Amino acid sequence: MTTTSSAVPKSGSSARVRVQRFGTFLSGMVMPNIPAFIAWGIITAFFIQTGWTPNGILGGFGTTNGVANPGLVGPIITWLIPLLIASQGGRMVYGTRGAVVGTVMTMGVIVGSLGTTMILGAMICGPLGGYLIKQVDRIWENKIKAGFEMLVNNFSAGILGFGLALAGFFWLSPIFDWIATILGDGVKALVNAHLLPLASIFIEPAKVVFLNNAINHGVLDQLGAQQVQQTGKSILFLLEANPGPGVGLLLAFMFFGVGVARATAPGAIIIQFFGGIHEIYFPYVLSKPMLLLAVIAGGATGVATNVTFQSGLVAPASPGSIFAVIFETAKDSYVGVILSVILSAAVSFFVTAIILRASRNRDLAAEASGEQDALVTAVARNAANKGRESRVGDLLGTGTGTTTASKVQTIVFACDAGMGSSAMGATVLRNKIKKAGIEGVTVVNKAIANLTDDVDIVITQEQLTERARQKTPSAEHYSVDNFMSSTKYDEVVAEVTARNS
Repeated sequence: MTTTSSAVPKSGSSARVRVQRFGTFLSGMVMPNIPAFIAWGIITAFFIQTGWTPNGILGGFGTTNGVANPGLVGPIITWLIPLLIASQGGRMVYGTRGAVVGTVMTMGVIVGSLGTTMILGAMICGPLGGYLIKQVDRIWENKIKAGFEMLVNNFSAGILGFGLALAGFFWLSPIFDWIATILGDGVKALVNAHLLPLASIFIEPAKVVFLNNAINHGVLDQLGAQQVQQTGKSILFLLEANPGPGVGLLLAFMFFGVGVARATAPGAIIIQFFGGIHEIYFPYVLSKPMLLLAVIAGGATGVATNVTFQSGLVAPASPGSIFAVIFETAKDSYVGVILSVILSAAVSFFVTAIILRASRNRDLAAEASGEQDALVTAVARNAANKGRESRVGDLLGTGTGTTTASKVQTIVFACDAGMGSSAMGATVLRNKIKKAGIEGVTVVNKAIANLTDDVDIVITQEQLTERARQKTPSAEHYSVDNFMSSTKYDEVVAEVTARNS
């Protein structure tokens, strides 16, 4: 829901939105690469010295023919996972070119700081490399003669990647080493002072207003991965992923709630506990903000249990399903992890039940008077907090679908390689759009394999159109026989003019 007002926006609200966007961006880099974390976690659980089936060759300990075994555990977390994250971050900023330059820059940081897991460095260098090549391309945008696009694009990205790799090696890697040391020392201080459960005071409210991703993916994943290399497990992977606080709250609504909240709670429990979509319980908390006390108490109980039993996971549990949590639990941590889920759910249930019972008469009276259900209102607030469309309303059966037409903002020329002919076609159309006086439209070229269904118009050669439709079913498609000269381009310009006016 959007509103207009002449009042000056609150600085806290705008700051929250910026942090939300930043957290969403970080999450977008990490989430597609969670399978790599899971694979690494399985390898770690089985093959390190304290694993289920220790193996020096795979686990990276001992020697073979007098040479130290590199194993798989170290190289995957040191090289593979940061490079995957960097590639995804660069791609989010500037497609394949951004992915390549961002990954090359990250390689310099990794080599310059061997011994430190560079997930944080990858999250910064990947998007930064993508942003810088995007700015470089803008220098000669619309100035390259047709036929020279591939030459200019390849050499500009290669030369920039060379410079950024050296900058990462000599200048950035010491900075990231220092940051990692400071963060690690901070976590150790909390653990040694037995204060780690207090982290729930910040994490649980942050989850409800979608501010947790910056902390979770930007800090906890990296520190957790470093702890796994040292001890074979990390409690940090459980600070945010524990499904106990959420399921305890939903169980209380199932027994003591009223109206829509009580009716939808059983389904929400299945989605949250087994499916791992924690977002499903956020509107329940927003409907009664005092329930933050319940999830904070539950979260702190879970953390305290894991601290007591010295339990942890071998990799991030994402999504935060009980199945993912159990699957990633370290060999010696099943008792502690399972108890942490049970006890956190019990505490959250108890506190929620007290709050719901205390306000039950008032809630029943509001329902009888025909007031709008608090949960329905909270679903809308949940979407506003997220800063974008939320699936919660649909999952709970309280949402409404809306479709809004939009102007043409992105046109993509697609071919097999995403270079050569499609780059020349993009140059031709870009010039036509510029001559027509149309602004705010981006014309790019991509490989068909890299198409995403968030573009407005896709132009391909006739024999490739069907493949492009499968990748971008929501886009409008134009087929041409020759990228360099086609009457279709005039049709596209007319279409853009009509839709954007």
